[in-house]
Amino acid sequence: MAPPAAEKTPAPLALICGEDEFAVKKRAAQLNAQWCAELGGMDHEIIDGAVMNSREALEVLRRLREGLQTLPFFGSGKVVWLKNCSFLGDDRTASTGAVTEFLVSLADELKSFDFKAVRLLISAGKVDKRKTFYKTIDKLGQVETLSGWSVEDRDWATQAEGWADRALRERGKGITDSALRELVARVGPNVRQLDMEVEKVSLYVGERKEVDLKDVTAVCSKSKSARAFALGDALGDRDLPRLLRCLDEELWEVKLDPNKSEIGVLYGLISKVRSMILLKEMVREGYVQPEGDYNRFKAQLAQIPAAQMPQDRRFNPLAINAYVLYKALPQVKRYTQTELVRAMDLLLQCNRRLVSSGLEEALVLQQTLVQIVS
Repeated sequence: MAPPAAEKTPAPLALICGEDEFAVKKRAAQLNAQWCAELGGMDHEIIDGAVMNSREALEVLRRLREGLQTLPFFGSGKVVWLKNCSFLGDDRTASTGAVTEFLVSLADELKSFDFKAVRLLISAGKVDKRKTFYKTIDKLGQVETLSGWSVEDRDWATQAEGWADRALRERGKGITDSALRELVARVGPNVRQLDMEVEKVSLYVGERKEVDLKDVTAVCSKSKSARAFALGDALGDRDLPRLLRCLDEELWEVKLDPNKSEIGVLYGLISKVRSMILLKEMVREGYVQPEGDYNRFKAQLAQIPAAQMPQDRRFNPLAINAYVLYKALPQVKRYTQTELVRAMDLLLQCNRRLVSSGLEEALVLQQTLVQIVS
């Protein structure tokens, strides 16, 4: 009988990095607390690695080297945490010759460094994986890369729902399916805000063990990305009062943001109606069935042969985010195919009027939406 495998010793060197700033900070703080508890003592050191130029970066690196070489006076070891390091990517500071040389030199020292009494934790944003320093840490220790969610990711909503559900359970709360979907729809792909809204709704329900839809709608804020979807959702729901209210909010955003325009608002509506036309046709052809569970709906999409869909992404429903299609699934029942085609024609006329007429843009958009929904 073979002897039991020895338990793997945790690597004394770790890099936590990625574009998800909130997740990186949370995970790094968790690992730092774990290491400090394991080693005991009071010699642990935190070095702020957020710098503005190469001079500051070199000073941080000198402090890091000094921290590694200074042995602990109390306890069995010390943790050195280089926090929020901003010069491991490919920006100007990271590419400076002096900083690059120092990092290469430090990487060589780490290869022969005695980590018996010291653990090194580095947390950073974007990291250049081609550089020697990253490759050395990856070889000697552990690297965790935490990428942020994006609306371009087809499964971001599933990941966000799973994250929110776990976060609520950690607080001793459950949540209904409808409430969970609404929470994620309001926040969008933003971990930091999702954490804040989970905390907010947990406090709101008090001693109750389950969060329901009314709780979410009562206290959870809508992010900018969620507000952008709100206009299309109101159109899909055929809710004229809410639709006009959302339009007013969007037009107010246009006045405040120079990067937004009335034409941009119109194009968002065109995209919504196009996705509803494509989805309605998929239902008619039997490719998808009305489904209340998001994961089962995604499974239906995965079974559709890609060869049977248009090559042009503008007319390919599989190129649309799965969660956007899922949200539109109950909405297509509120319109006939003829009404949706007519809506596209009205939006085209609206486009021409916005470009060529001297009428007020808000009035043109309002008239078009009333014609579509009525």
